[in-house]
Formats: sequence, structure tokens, C-alpha cells
Amino acid sequence: MESTNRDPRLPEILRRLEAEYPDREPLLAYDSPFQLLVSVSLSAQTTDAAVNRCTPELFRRWPTPRALADADPSELEEVIHSLGFYRQKTRNLIAAARMIAEEYDGRVPREMDQLLRLPGVGRKSAHVIRSHVWNLPGIIVDTHFGRVCRRLGLTGQRDPVKVEADIAALVPEDRQRDFSMTANFHGRRCCRARKPDCARCPLEELCPRYGVDDF
Repeated sequence: MESTNRDPRLPEILRRLEAEYPDREPLLAYDSPFQLLVSVSLSAQTTDAAVNRCTPELFRRWPTPRALADADPSELEEVIHSLGFYRQKTRNLIAAARMIAEEYDGRVPREMDQLLRLPGVGRKSAHVIRSHVWNLPGIIVDTHFGRVCRRLGLTGQRDPVKVEADIAALVPEDRQRDFSMTANFHGRRCCRARKPDCARCPLEELCPRYGVDDF
């Protein structure tokens, strides 16, 4: 679907970010839709690196939705304890695994409304799963992505749902996954919350906040 965007900067913003960040796979390690769902659910309020340190043991002990649905909560809490909010995450993972095993025949659903029914899965997580498993369009909004888009003047919103709507209206569907990932990486590695590294930013004259670090 073609975008209705009228911002003349956008094609060049997309081109430069895609050139700057050619590897656009998630930083979470996974081998299946189920593993990605678990990893994304665990990533709230922690780092992807921390999740990747926990999940090999988790997937070794509970390799399928059915196995995780039947997990002893205290054992799962022990495995993911270092990630924080481990009790809530344990409840969500076991409940989500049970729904997948019993309502979706052991397969992670692909429809947005079905994913959002799963405990611990919000819009960001659902878009990560849909875009990377099935290559479906969607804007993945996290702190880094929202900050980059606001600094670029592509949205003035701070609510993630409103940011998603604004950017989805601008970016063509076939570029949404790549833009989500490249803007995220740019926010992590260059356009940081404090002291953005404008000197090495590839967007330079395209960014109205270039050289300003108080946004």
C-alpha cells in the first residue's frame, strides 16, 4: 500500500537509515515463533542481552507451549529471576502458553486481536512477532523509536498508540518493519536520550533537532 505521506524528507530518511543499519534482525535470540513470543514478553523493563542469557535454559526445560503451560511457577521464577518483575512475567508466560496450547493448537497466532488476548503481549510485542515471523506490516514503538521520530518531527505524540498511528500513516507498509528496526537501532546507538551523537548522525540536515540535546 502506498503511503499518503507528504513529507519530502521521508524517502531519504528511510534510505539513509536502511544504509546505516543493514542488519535489521531483532536483538533477541530465537528459533521459532514461540521462542520469539516468550523472549519479547520477558524483555519488558530489562535488556535484550539479559533476556538472551536466560532463555537458553528456559527453552531447554520448557521447549513447547504445552511444556511451559505445565511448568512449576517457582521453577520458572528461578530461571527468570534476574530479569525483574519475575512473578508477573511467570504468571503471564504460563497463562499465555496455556492459551496457545489449548486454544491455538500449540501454534502462536498471527492475527493482532488473537495475539493481544495473550497475557503479557501488548501492541509492541505483537508487531514484533507479526513482522519478524510473517513479514506483516506494523510499526514497533518503543522508547528509542518514539524519541527518534519526535526528534525528526514525524510525530509530536508521546502515547505509543498515537505514535504508531502517526508513523503508520506516513511509512509505506512494505517499509514499516525496516523503519521500525532502523529507527530503534538509531535511537540506541546514536540518537540517545542524553547527549545524542549528532556528529556521526547520517540524517544531519534532515533532522530539525540536529545539534540539540535537550529534547
